[in-house]
Amino acid sequence: MNFLTPRRHEFLPLIFILLLVFASIGSAQENMKVPSEAELESLLHRIDTAYTRLQPQVIMPAEGYLKHDYLIPAGFYKQMWDWDGFFIGNHLMNQKKKDAKYLRWWVLNFANSIDSNGYVSGCITTKGPRPIFGKFAMKPFLSQGAYLVSKRIGDFSWLNPFYDRLKKVIAYREATEYDPKYGLFYWDIGVQSGADNNPAVGNADSDRDQVMGCDINTFQLREYEAMSGIAKALGHSSDAAYFGGKAENLRNAMLKHLWFPKDESFFNVRRDDGQAVKRVSYSNFVPLIEKILPETEGRAMINKYLLNGNYMLAKYGFRCLSKQDPDYNNRIMIIPYSNWQGPIWINANYMDIIALRNYGFDRAPIWLAATLAKMVLSDIAKCGSMHECYDADTGAPLAPTAEESPGQIFTGFVGWDLLVQDMLQGAITGKWMMLDVK
Repeated sequence: MNFLTPRRHEFLPLIFILLLVFASIGSAQENMKVPSEAELESLLHRIDTAYTRLQPQVIMPAEGYLKHDYLIPAGFYKQMWDWDGFFIGNHLMNQKKKDAKYLRWWVLNFANSIDSNGYVSGCITTKGPRPIFGKFAMKPFLSQGAYLVSKRIGDFSWLNPFYDRLKKVIAYREATEYDPKYGLFYWDIGVQSGADNNPAVGNADSDRDQVMGCDINTFQLREYEAMSGIAKALGHSSDAAYFGGKAENLRNAMLKHLWFPKDESFFNVRRDDGQAVKRVSYSNFVPLIEKILPETEGRAMINKYLLNGNYMLAKYGFRCLSKQDPDYNNRIMIIPYSNWQGPIWINANYMDIIALRNYGFDRAPIWLAATLAKMVLSDIAKCGSMHECYDADTGAPLAPTAEESPGQIFTGFVGWDLLVQDMLQGAITGKWMMLDVK
């Protein structure tokens, strides 16, 4: 076949581009070497040893406003945070069933802070809720935490005293962060999302209350599913059906408005003009932890973006922002907020693992577990602790630095970096902590 005929030659550049794209995907995945079982066991032993020393730093005794022992990221952060505590609590519970008490206390500490309107702050200290970047509510994780710990200990009855308050939290979010036109939820500002400066959300005044994120809608979907499960366990059958219906409606709205088949990707969408924010960010992949897409479409999205070295896949794990994005960088930053414009974040990578497992990718999660373990072990060996994020291209630790820490002494970070231990255990045993709320 002659591709240089007048009507066909214009397709030649496109063919070359496609070949280069497929080649980059293939070569990137070929570099994902799966270590031997012996190497994985060795890495886990080293992680176990290091974490035996570091893990206690995330648990603080009850004090003042916080009536139960509480979870902190440690080091730079001494406060109790929403999704930080959720991931830390699930890690502790996954390691030892008796330590499910910490996730339970995380739930109780936040539940005790719910006001009469259903508002609860995303950050709480021993002196009370901490107003930060305005009065934004905690991310949608409270019902998930309540459901997961109840399922683990086989007891939902402890939720009875504040079941109605959990319902009120959901009603508050529906009243303050829900757009009935789209049937979707939106972030107040980017920093509320936890991915502080994610350009797919933004922190400008023009972005306030405008971006319907893939992440917030997935997290809220999980809240509905968790509330349905809690209601069922407590004998509230009508509530179980009600929240189950809310979950189904939200799932459908996400597929209708946030999924873009031609791009083979989820994208955030703005409320003001209905336009997609076509930035390839960590948050695009969050819906895959709920397996919203059918197998074919989910695998296509993962292959095209997540496992592609030109986008999310890096030598040291998965970036939080595409390498192709004009804002991509690995700058050290923690004040006024942390950098989610490129670096590797362990919690985001854990959600990527859940997505990969949901869509039948077995090799990549094992590679990722080993790669992240080597990176944090190197950090611990050099610095005595870990950092909250890492340079995707070099593996170098980023924030927090000594200059940014109290007394200008490096205080480290522990928090959800503990999830590396769960990753390695999953890689060895095949039993991954999937955080399933259905």
